[in-house]
Amino acid sequence: MSWIALKMLTGDTFKFLFMVFAIAFATLLMAQQASIFWGLMQNTTSQIRDVEGAEIWVMDPNVRFIDDVKPLSEDDIYRVRGVPGVKWAVRFYKGQARARFEDGNFQQFLLLGVDDATLVGAPRPENMILGSLGDLRIPDACVMDEAGYRYLWPGQPIEVGRTLEMNDRRAVIVGICRASPTFMTFPIVYTTYSQATRYVPRERKVLSFVLAQGEDGVPTEEVCRRIEEQTGLAALTREQFTKKTIVYYLQRTGIAINFGITVTLGFVVGAAVAGLVFFLFTLENLKQFGTLKAMGVSNLRIIGMILLQGSVAGLIGYGLGVGGATGFGVLLGTVVKTVPPAFNMHPYILVGSGVAVMLIVLISSLFSIRRVMVVEPAIVFR
Repeated sequence: MSWIALKMLTGDTFKFLFMVFAIAFATLLMAQQASIFWGLMQNTTSQIRDVEGAEIWVMDPNVRFIDDVKPLSEDDIYRVRGVPGVKWAVRFYKGQARARFEDGNFQQFLLLGVDDATLVGAPRPENMILGSLGDLRIPDACVMDEAGYRYLWPGQPIEVGRTLEMNDRRAVIVGICRASPTFMTFPIVYTTYSQATRYVPRERKVLSFVLAQGEDGVPTEEVCRRIEEQTGLAALTREQFTKKTIVYYLQRTGIAINFGITVTLGFVVGAAVAGLVFFLFTLENLKQFGTLKAMGVSNLRIIGMILLQGSVAGLIGYGLGVGGATGFGVLLGTVVKTVPPAFNMHPYILVGSGVAVMLIVLISSLFSIRRVMVVEPAIVFR
């Protein structure tokens, strides 16, 4: 019976291909938009994920997300260091700075100041393209991300030694690194904390975050709880701060709603078109189903045949749709060099798209099953 069902499915090549195309288009739209949405959410937390070596972020209690910087007092770092269970704690600066180039142009930068002694917060050594992390200790030294360099000097070879001016102070690019793209797409500049405070206008408080690590054997969540109880500051693990930032963007921006509408539209269009084509396909094959009933085939077996037909079309359409969405992301990443595209196909997106295709197949099959169940075997004699 399975072979007969497949022969019936591919008997009308045009309708079969059109149904597959409808499912593939719906899958492509859902997977592509969901991947772009997840890529944007990943960009909002790129600075948190790029900071290695510190599992705890200490901040002002009113901080809502990574870019909502509320400066701390210099005394706060000593208070954090005095909390039982804290192995070490270092300063970390995050802010925006305006740089002036030799030709007189200005550009906004994302300025990150890492600990002078340990360089905690700096790029990982394997992400350095040119130069080394130790060069950050050279006076006026800074490291720029590759995407920002290509944006500022498009078409030119990557090299160190270029100079710029921030807050009337000279900065020399001594290294180029790979960094995760940010939501604001500003070029990223790494320097030491003491140097970063000179590159921005002087304020009474300049400490953005305190990066800390708990002692071995003490749960990180327990250390965070102790820091909050003893200092009154907010202490979050890397995962908690990432989640808090994503939740802020979901609640305070229209990104989730806009992408959700597009994904829902893709599902509705796919279900409607595939359901209509599958229903027309069933109407044209009513005599064949009536013949099977006259031969003694049970309704349960016929339902299985219809579900098999829908599953085959859905599986082919799902594969084509996911492949098209993946190809779109690869092509976009190949073409766009200056700004990495926000595209990240998480495994959950593949699973979610698969579940959506299963629902489309089920909805399409239900219309056909209902029509076939009421057909009389005598229709073959009319």
